Amino acid sequence: MKLILLGAPGAGKGTHAEILCDKLHIPTISTGNILRAAVKDGTPMGLKAKSFMDAGALVPDDVIVGIVKERLAAPDCVNGFILDGMPRTIAQGEALERMGVEIDKVINLVVDDSVIEGRMAGRRVCAQCGASYHIKNKPSKVEGVCDRCGGELVIRKDDQPETVRERLATYHEQTEPLVDFYRQRGKLVDITDQGSIEATNAYILKMLEA
Repeated sequence: MKLILLGAPGAGKGTHAEILCDKLHIPTISTGNILRAAVKDGTPMGLKAKSFMDAGALVPDDVIVGIVKERLAAPDCVNGFILDGMPRTIAQGEALERMGVEIDKVINLVVDDSVIEGRMAGRRVCAQCGASYHIKNKPSKVEGVCDRCGGELVIRKDDQPETVRERLATYHEQTEPLVDFYRQRGKLVDITDQGSIEATNAYILKMLEA
């Protein structure tokens, strides 16, 4: 099963990718993670990306797609994969097609902006180990303290209200057009919130079998 997860920042892509990864026994390919890994490992595409990052410039689509292609050639992707955070634009979606990357289904997590803003406001991250929590949906045992390492829980800059609104605006402008792009190709599966993470994930699996 070769999947793409679409949805606004805070829609739950990372959470559902993690669960699907366990249930379907396929890896999650997160662009941010593989970009950092490629730079660290000094792969040809990683070195190319590093030159842009060092200059404070955005990494171009062809380099991002090249890094994804390098990762998809790994043995653990033979039975499928979940792309999280890629493609971000129509240009990246077209580049994936040109590269011959076959996609079976595109899961589109549909969540209202107001709900996302509420969710992000409750997010907390451990300043030491990076573990993530939510004051309502996934609270730590002791308020403000990480269960894992005892570090302080903080609000990331990305989760500040004004940053969230900016990220949502960028999503609607650049990434949301991919919804129609994949709908026209008959690959899109719209997933609305089913009331809980477990119920929504069960609904995703049911829709993938349809």
